[in-house]
Amino acid sequence: MEIEMYKLDALFRRGVAVCALSFCVTGVSCANDAPLRTAVDATFAPHAMPKLGGGVQGFNVDLGEEIAKRLGRKIVVEAAEFSGLVPGLNSKRYDFLIAPVTVTPERSKSLLFTEGYLDTDYTFLGSAKSAPIENLEQLKGKTIAVNKGSNYEGWAKENAGKYGFRYDVYGTNADAVQAIQAGRADYNLAGTTVVAWAAKRNPALKTSYTIKTGLVWALAFRKDDKEGRTSVSNALKCMKKDGTVAKLAQKWFGFEPDATNAAVNITPGTGVPDMDGYDATPVTPTCS
Repeated sequence: MEIEMYKLDALFRRGVAVCALSFCVTGVSCANDAPLRTAVDATFAPHAMPKLGGGVQGFNVDLGEEIAKRLGRKIVVEAAEFSGLVPGLNSKRYDFLIAPVTVTPERSKSLLFTEGYLDTDYTFLGSAKSAPIENLEQLKGKTIAVNKGSNYEGWAKENAGKYGFRYDVYGTNADAVQAIQAGRADYNLAGTTVVAWAAKRNPALKTSYTIKTGLVWALAFRKDDKEGRTSVSNALKCMKKDGTVAKLAQKWFGFEPDATNAAVNITPGTGVPDMDGYDATPVTPTCS
């Protein structure tokens, strides 16, 4: 009986090893059934927004659900204000951030990022009756509404004196857009995808000048969670390779990313090149 039990135990341990080899190449243990915890700013349509019946929907929600599916995990997406996302990540309330986070030199010093999944440019949104902006000098005397804690607030703070505009900060981007309609602001500055979505849904609004940044949106992890980043990075590379990320862009934004866009271009290493935390070691994604 003891011999039989020993054989069964050996077979069990061998089975676990096989399971680990087949599923843990991305850093995910097959014994880990706990759902991934993440968050989005649910006012940042079409990346994340409320849906009828409860919960959230949008590009980034779909992105997170597909990543979790490929990792063999469930995912819980919480709605939160953008300014509370990084504190929630650092307090381990969230495993990573599926919300759009622009990778900057400052942020890469305190956060660990996957490679980008979309290029992120800045576009001004204004009233359909207002004259379009053709250059930044035309911002003189204008008021810009921005989302608190966002990279757009950072840009406004750095450039208000240079171009002679003032800016107001709002808790959500939806409130910033509402400021235009209420006459409290001349323009909202936000991501190109978000601004295009708002103008498409509201004929009283229109897009204007776009600032090319050369920056990308990526998934953020705590600085010490290299294993978690490796897991998700592998899944993200596979999603680019088979065209999933590009299809999500078409679904939510209505455009097909070109070969240079982060939605299509696969980074050789792990992370965002030329930023802190980038690992240049060549990676061959393991895709099922």
